[in-house]
Order: sequence, then C-alpha cells, then structure tokens
Amino acid sequence: MLRVAVIGSGPSGVYAAQALVQQQAVPEVSVHVLDRLPCPYGLVRYGVAPDHEKIKSLQNTLRTVLEHPRVSFLGNVQVGPPPLVPERLLGLYHAVVYCVGAATDRRLGVPGEELPGSFSATEFVSWYSAHPDATVDSFALGAGSAVVIGVGNVAVDVARVLARGAEELRPTDVPHAALGALSESRVSDIHMVGRRGPSQAKFTTKELRELGALTGADVLVRPEELALDPAYADPSGLPGINRRNVEVLRDWARRAPTGRPRRIHLRFFLKPVALLGEGAVRAVRFERTAPDGRGGVAGTGVFEDIEAPLVLRSVGYRGVPLPGLPFDEERGTVPNAAGRVLRGGVPSPGEYVAGWIKRGPTGVIGTNRPCAKETVASLLADADALAARPVVADPLRALREAGTEPVEWTGWLRIEAAEAALGEALGRTKVKIPDWTGLLGAARGQE
Repeated sequence: MLRVAVIGSGPSGVYAAQALVQQQAVPEVSVHVLDRLPCPYGLVRYGVAPDHEKIKSLQNTLRTVLEHPRVSFLGNVQVGPPPLVPERLLGLYHAVVYCVGAATDRRLGVPGEELPGSFSATEFVSWYSAHPDATVDSFALGAGSAVVIGVGNVAVDVARVLARGAEELRPTDVPHAALGALSESRVSDIHMVGRRGPSQAKFTTKELRELGALTGADVLVRPEELALDPAYADPSGLPGINRRNVEVLRDWARRAPTGRPRRIHLRFFLKPVALLGEGAVRAVRFERTAPDGRGGVAGTGVFEDIEAPLVLRSVGYRGVPLPGLPFDEERGTVPNAAGRVLRGGVPSPGEYVAGWIKRGPTGVIGTNRPCAKETVASLLADADALAARPVVADPLRALREAGTEPVEWTGWLRIEAAEAALGEALGRTKVKIPDWTGLLGAARGQE
C-alpha cells in the first residue's frame, strides 16, 4: 500500500487527499491528513467570515473526504520543527504533500506601521474566527472611525463585519467575546482604501455587492476618484469581474446617502505613506496617486490624512519557510515543478506541494482543486519508485512515539459537540471554542 501524508487540512490538502483516494491508477493508497491545529478545514473554518454561511458550508464537502475509509485526520501534529522534520516524515510515509498555505501578511513598509491600533487584517479575522493562535483580544472599536488598507476580498470581509450590527452576527459561530465587543462598537465610518483604481481592485463582484446589501450601512463612492481610472468611462474592454466591479461602483457613485447609522467609504488612488500618532495610531497619511500609463500608479505629491484609531492592513499574504524544505524568498513559495519539490533544481523523491505554498496566494478556494490534482498526478507518476522505499509499518504509532498527541476524527467530533453545547448554553447556535486549552480539552472529552 502506498502511504501518503498530506500536511494541512484546508481545501488544498483535502482536495489532494480526495484526488488520491478517487484515482484508479494506484488502488491501494492510504492518506493521513496532518494538521497543526486540532480542528480540520483550515481557512474555511478560520478565514471565511462568519456571515458567509454558504462558503462555510464547504466544510460538508471537505468532511466527506476526511471521513473516507482510507483517509485519516490527525490534528495537533506540528510538522517542521524537530522531531517531525521533513526528512523524518519520509521515513514514515512513501510521499508527503505539503499544503501549508501562506501564513504571514505582507507589510506596508511605512513609518508608524507598528503603532498600537495598527493590525494586520489577519489578526482581526483570527479574532472574529476564534483562531486559537489569535494574539489580539481587543481592537479600538470605541471610536467612530476605522481604516482598512486594501481592496481585496479580505478587506471587504473585515469592512463588512465592522459595519454589521451584532444582532446580524449573533446567529453565526462568531466567538462570544468578539460578539460582545462588536455589539458595543461605536465605529460608524469605515474607510476602505486602495492605491490603484477600481478597475484594478482585487475583490470579486459578489463580495463587493454584499456591501451594498447591508441594512445598516451606506456605501459611499466619490465619482471624481472613479473618473481617474482610464477604464471608468468605458469599462467594456475589461475582464468580466473588473467590468462588473466598475459598473457596481458607478451605480453607487450616483446614489445619495440614506442616513443609515454606518458608512463604508470606498476610496481609490490613495497610497499609504505613514501612520501618524504618538503612542497609538491617530490617522493614516495617504498620497494621491494617478495612472502612470504602464498599468501602475505614481505619486502626485498631494496628501490626505484620514483620522482613525483603528487601522487594518490587508495588502496580501506571503508563505513562510518550513524548516527542512527549500524556500524561494522572492516568491514566498517552495520551488517545485508541477508540484514536485525541487532541491537544487532537482525533484526531491517523495516530496510535493499544493496550494498557496506551491503557487503563491492567488485564486479562490476552488482554484485549489486543479492545483491539487496536478500535484497528485505528479505523485502518481512517481508511485512505483515511491512504493519501493521502506517506511515504518505503523506511522500513527511512530507519530506518538515522536512525542505528538494526535487528535483523531473522534476527537474532532467531540469538539463539534462541545461547540454545539456552548452555543445552546449561550442561547445561540454553535459557538466556536477560541483557545487551545478548550479545544484540546473538548477533544479528550474533558468537561
């Protein structure tokens, strides 16, 4: 039997496991899906906004794969640091597929970025998603204004959560402490700012339109900023998503505010140059930009300050090195050829990558499926040579002997039951357990 470890239980990892057990070329394949967290599903559980129930329902599809008789979920297993270095894993499994994502945020690289009150959007998402690694337990929600830097889907998510009323989030699985803080929020003006124009924004039209569907917030767009975009007057030549984005924004620019209690200001052609304040963020200084004729923008020397004690930076993600694996610092990925890990430019037998660590942080959740299939096709083409390598008879036992305490699928089911019970006790639906102690205690059946 060909034994494969998939590192990471998010979409790319589960899609890789699915491709392995559904293919017919090598019928005897056993897959262990290892995850550092005790819970499966990766960013579907810890990155999708709580009010995106349809996207979060993808967990049901991933669940079907993880319940396959030849797939085993093993959470609470840290891969990378000793003793579970990549070399050691190759003694336990014939092949290892790393699906570890892009775990850090890109930086603005401007003065004041480290001031209190300045956070990455990931920190905010981790807080409202109950990620057990969340290091921030409070945000400056007591003042009237917040700035979100970036115009991608994550920026739209955090702006939307800030603009929602707490009662709208109450039916979701948002952790109770975050729900309480959001219920007391006094943030009434959310400024979402991009350095380029609307035709180059990275959000999808579906996400953008959700802002306009908020019952408690007006979306405000400045026609004069849209008009700076060369494609604004005639967006017909743009790709479909970009064209529809411009059309939605044009419609909003013609509307008058309705006087709702919160306002989302969509701003364009403003580049952050500094975060201002002494001891804490007070404002963000932006430089007005203009198209440079080459697809980019250039500064104009005109500046604008937007007052806000809360700044959420959402300018992209970047992969981080995994100890023992090669890493391309410039691209933030593991060097690979069709998913085969390259060491010194040569494929490393038994080592593969899929997802963002393979191709960079691009695409949507569904993009991970063909990416994983490509990697699995490479693995299966190597299967005869891989199966000839000697490995231990019982990799789960070897993992335990290495000092890990894996949370198996039954442990995850106990976590699910505990979160349902927590929600019932709070008069809500399922509520996430937000900390390692609570998750591991629930997995072990502790009260």
